[in-house]
Amino acid sequence: MNTKRAIRKILFVTMWLVIGGGMLTLLIAAMGKQKKNTCKDYSIAIKGAEDENFFLSKADIIKLLKASAKGNIKGQSKSSFNLLKMEDLLEDNVWVKDAQLYFDNNDVLHVKVTERRPVARIFTTGGRSFYMDDEGQAMQLTNKRNARLPVFTGFPEKKIKTKKDSLLVQDVKATAQLINSDPFWTSQVAQIDMAMSDADGSWEFEMIPVVGNHVVKLGSGENIEDKFSKLFTFYKQVLSRTGFDKYKTIDVRFKGQVIGGKSENPKVDSVQLRKNVEEMLQQIKKMEADTTAI
Repeated sequence: MNTKRAIRKILFVTMWLVIGGGMLTLLIAAMGKQKKNTCKDYSIAIKGAEDENFFLSKADIIKLLKASAKGNIKGQSKSSFNLLKMEDLLEDNVWVKDAQLYFDNNDVLHVKVTERRPVARIFTTGGRSFYMDDEGQAMQLTNKRNARLPVFTGFPEKKIKTKKDSLLVQDVKATAQLINSDPFWTSQVAQIDMAMSDADGSWEFEMIPVVGNHVVKLGSGENIEDKFSKLFTFYKQVLSRTGFDKYKTIDVRFKGQVIGGKSENPKVDSVQLRKNVEEMLQQIKKMEADTTAI
């Protein structure tokens, strides 16, 4: 009885050894075949803030891929591709936020790139200019296209090192994103000038409008949404009656108040300025109607 059990056990173990050996052989063969396979083709997909209107081009991506692959992409052995290294190389480009590479079952290399989204155009005190994205990343200008974005001047030329400089980047992002999200401010804000306060060394913003000859003192980017809300109310309730040249400065830095500094020599609105004011007020009414409808 014990002998029969032993024989059955030996047969059972032998069967699984044969099956396991066969599977291992197939796996080794498959791996060998995989190594011999070559890249048949490649597919590049770029994703950005605006469909089909990118700062990066497929030609840019192909150039980086060829540099990483040290030659043509098609025809090379798949085993020669270090996909993680190639992803890192693509992400070294300041315009690339994320890159993912993989081969499909047809030996086609798929390259998926997510482009960074610029939110502001920056001018430094040294005369340099660059874009800043929604993560505070600086990107060099490109001749592929120009983005219509809020302009910030007076940015420090030195590298961001101190806590105050880091706060400045956060304030620029918050202010730019607010302007970009509102069609009224997108059309009304000409630029934001940055300067360091003599009082405590903090950074303060001043807004130069498209319509009107006043300057808006915003202070820091803290509570920036509330500041623009107060300014919008002031435009609607005061400047719509007095004209956009009555005040030289409009100060919204302080909570719960708007301080208007009258111009010494207020100019009479020209025909074009009146037209611009009327168009802006019509835009305000339309925005209010759209909000009510929602």
